[in-house]
Amino acid sequence: MLRAASTHDDALDRVDAATADLDPPFAALDLPTLRRNADDLIRRAAGVPVRVASKSVRCRAVLEEVLGSELTAREGFRGIMAYSLREALWLLDHDARDILLGYPTVDRAALAEFGARPEALAAVTLMVDSPEQLRIVREATGGSDIRPRVCLDVDASLRIGPVHVGVRRSPVRSPEDAALLARRADEDGFAVVGVMFYEAQIAGLADSSFPVRLVKRASARELASRRRAVVDAVRSVVGDLELVNGGGTGSLEVTTADPVVTEATAGSGLYVPTLFDGYRAFTPHPAMFFALPAVRKPTPSVTTLFGGGYIASGPAGASRIPRPVRPAGLTLLRTEGAGEVQTPVTGRAAAGIGIGGRVWFRHAKAGELCERFDRVYLVDENGRTEVPTYRGEGGCW
Repeated sequence: MLRAASTHDDALDRVDAATADLDPPFAALDLPTLRRNADDLIRRAAGVPVRVASKSVRCRAVLEEVLGSELTAREGFRGIMAYSLREALWLLDHDARDILLGYPTVDRAALAEFGARPEALAAVTLMVDSPEQLRIVREATGGSDIRPRVCLDVDASLRIGPVHVGVRRSPVRSPEDAALLARRADEDGFAVVGVMFYEAQIAGLADSSFPVRLVKRASARELASRRRAVVDAVRSVVGDLELVNGGGTGSLEVTTADPVVTEATAGSGLYVPTLFDGYRAFTPHPAMFFALPAVRKPTPSVTTLFGGGYIASGPAGASRIPRPVRPAGLTLLRTEGAGEVQTPVTGRAAAGIGIGGRVWFRHAKAGELCERFDRVYLVDENGRTEVPTYRGEGGCW
């Protein structure tokens, strides 16, 4: 936390000055820091293209900043990993032409539209991990006269005896599992173009202790060996693959060091929320902030703010709560936390915050903040620009 706190002062100075006339609550993004973070992701990927995880961005203008106006490729970035088929079709309408779904879909209406649009069949790759998903896709798209592109999601978790370390995703784990699904997809008329491994226990786990770092290293070794075997098994069934995807903001160096990987996915590293303050491989530079107004002074040492209960997904706990960062030294009340309509803060600095003042926060998970605001203010040396988030454009996926 202290490493990040010492790096956001310049960004927050710019953001605060550029939005001084606005009434909170609102969200603001410092573009110079975003661009610095984008360059750092490219550097850490060491020549391997970075696919942008849209769920960690959720703002089309920011996607354009990273990928260019056609939302497809620029510099070291190539393509989007979307989290919803409806989102992917919407991005397609805005010129994106390389979209990989990060998750399976059973949205039959969206699949019907997907199957009826030749440009979607060429640009969008579906994610699958079971024959049942293949059946639903085939039925929803209306028959066997099309050849949807699919990527196989392979479980990348670490298993130590009965202990499962990582997220619960795909049932496909072994080379045999992957080859069997690839054969089934090929026989059913799908084009198997890639495989994906999301190593959440490396990418999404901060380096909080020596035992955690040992587990992450052990997981990386195990996965590198198994990933090669899985890729070879799938290639033996369907031939060459277009993509072998892996990684996340927290594991770019580890993932891209594996020569079998052709692309890595990252998104949170653009905004850098608080969950990424504890990594040793990179220095966090927060770019996204939100401001809340002070509306009450119940005591001289407590200031009550309006709104603020932007709790991140995942296991409930302190790591998912937004953090006040300016004025420095503020903390949330343990008995109230961040509330739906009010958030009290305390600390030495609270005495100096009068009614009508503002407090700046950082959120815990990247793109989720954009679900709370219909716009975000992009700030640079020339001032600010107001742009819609996904929510502001009517996108709720």
